[in-house]
Amino acid sequence: MDHADRAGSSRPSTQIEHIDFTRRSIDAWSDPHGRHRNWPVVYTLNNDRDVYVGESLNAVSRMRQHLESTEKQGLRSLRIVLDDTFNKSVCLDLESFLIRMFSGDGRFQVLNRNDGVTNAEYFDRVAYQDAFAEVFEQLRKSGLFEKRIPEIVNSDLFKLSPFKALNKDQEVVVEDIIQGLLADRASGLDSTAVVEGGPGTGKTIVAIYLIKLLVDIQNGNDHDNPDAESVFSEFFELDRRALLRGARIGLVVPQQSLRASIKKVFARTPGLHKSMVLTPYDVANSEHDYDLLVIDETHRLTQYGAQAMGTLTKAYREASQHLAQRDEDWRHLTQIDWIVRRSRHQVFLLDEGQGVRPIDVPEAALHGLRAAARDRTYPLMTQMRVRAGDDYIGYVRAVLSDYAPETPQQFHGYDLRFFEDLGSMRDEIVAKNREHGLARLAAGYAWPWNSKGGKPGDGVFDMEIDGIRLCWNREATDWINSRTSVEEVGSIHTVQGYDLNYVGVIIGRDIYFDDHSQRIRFDRANYFDKKGRANNNLLGLAYSDDDILRMVKNIYSVLLTRGMLGTYVYVCDAGLREHLRRYFSAGAAARTRRV
Repeated sequence: MDHADRAGSSRPSTQIEHIDFTRRSIDAWSDPHGRHRNWPVVYTLNNDRDVYVGESLNAVSRMRQHLESTEKQGLRSLRIVLDDTFNKSVCLDLESFLIRMFSGDGRFQVLNRNDGVTNAEYFDRVAYQDAFAEVFEQLRKSGLFEKRIPEIVNSDLFKLSPFKALNKDQEVVVEDIIQGLLADRASGLDSTAVVEGGPGTGKTIVAIYLIKLLVDIQNGNDHDNPDAESVFSEFFELDRRALLRGARIGLVVPQQSLRASIKKVFARTPGLHKSMVLTPYDVANSEHDYDLLVIDETHRLTQYGAQAMGTLTKAYREASQHLAQRDEDWRHLTQIDWIVRRSRHQVFLLDEGQGVRPIDVPEAALHGLRAAARDRTYPLMTQMRVRAGDDYIGYVRAVLSDYAPETPQQFHGYDLRFFEDLGSMRDEIVAKNREHGLARLAAGYAWPWNSKGGKPGDGVFDMEIDGIRLCWNREATDWINSRTSVEEVGSIHTVQGYDLNYVGVIIGRDIYFDDHSQRIRFDRANYFDKKGRANNNLLGLAYSDDDILRMVKNIYSVLLTRGMLGTYVYVCDAGLREHLRRYFSAGAAARTRRV
């Protein structure tokens, strides 16, 4: 057996006991009068590929149940975490912590359902959670984890994991969506639901969690304790499972980079498969309709027009022509229409303030979704990403609007800084990346992509500011995790939908401050996203500078809300620099210069 003592703790020691997962070993381990039969414990079961995490008040009885389970017969190794101070709440919390860590580490496939991952408060929780890291470290040293905690929490496998502890907002939304879906399935009705939330409210978390939970209900996953209670337990009753039997379920993700990251998560999660993560074209061209589609980043679906590539424009035309009804003008079908026509039930997750290109679905289409959803429209209000809190998102949007706040706002505990010199900001981002990881530069599309297709060291660069030469992202997919990303600058197309610890935002000359009108204006000559400023000639739509300005402001709002721990700002236009300086210097060491 392995015994891991919690060194230096004022609490009694924690022990991690390690035995073979066999009836003989469990019978020999059983203590009829001790903590093995009448004390809350947390345990792990694993083989070389899979891991299961559980908690129980009677470890011996629970292990015997597992030995009878078909799903557990391939597991070989049992570790039991014992502590004299544990209670039921502590065990549920530690169980959830370990499930999240295993999911983010990627060493094993996690066999648990995700409805048991909790986030409940209890007495002295902070002190117990401090000890969880020591339990983790002992398990890591015994070979159950490959990465350390900071590496795990910075990984996409962790950030996009279906094993998240939902906040109350998210929990209510997921519960209501499933209640409505099952009721509609029982009555034979089609349905549309809409989930709205600003940056950092966890729309992608809800989408992934919902898919995993529905698949577990559908498959009758009984890996977890059948006596355990969760807010979703009722959905696992046999009559409700039957309503999802054979249902085709998919997750639609418009952005290439985010879609690739989610595919990796699905490939590592039992019950899910990377083929469930779809493009809108996959949906339109599928041989079969879907029973349920969950659509993340709905605002990035597109309408007919010149797409990112000529082949996609042709594919769009063919898909719309195929799905158009008799005497209907196919040119006016959006990708929302494709999805509705190829599925019986849809859950659309959106933020109207994050549309960034004219080709994105128009506001009228998003309004139509709300009307179609009627009483199935759900808000996500709690901002989870930025340590500055819920007010920061609204503050950023207000600062970039025509009605900027009269008084700058401070966000205590959040590293918000304004830089006069780009080199200083870059140096600080590099330092934060060494310290915390996931610190990156990002910018508006105010420079041409000269380095596209090039390699590091070839002498080609995209922007030169304050004597600093920089290149755009060399990778279009999963740029944030690429080897050279800390040396480069990400665009909206590589960072939207992702979390960073720190972001340094370069506001380019695509916007400037007009002294006469006292407004932020758009400079078309300094905006180099060709698809971001192009008229939609195929639909006869022209976009004014004010139309594009609204989208460019959305871009900067997204970039300025990526950083969980801090946001640094550098502004190229002198007038805009003077206008914005006071808003982004609150409570920080501002106006830093390189020496």
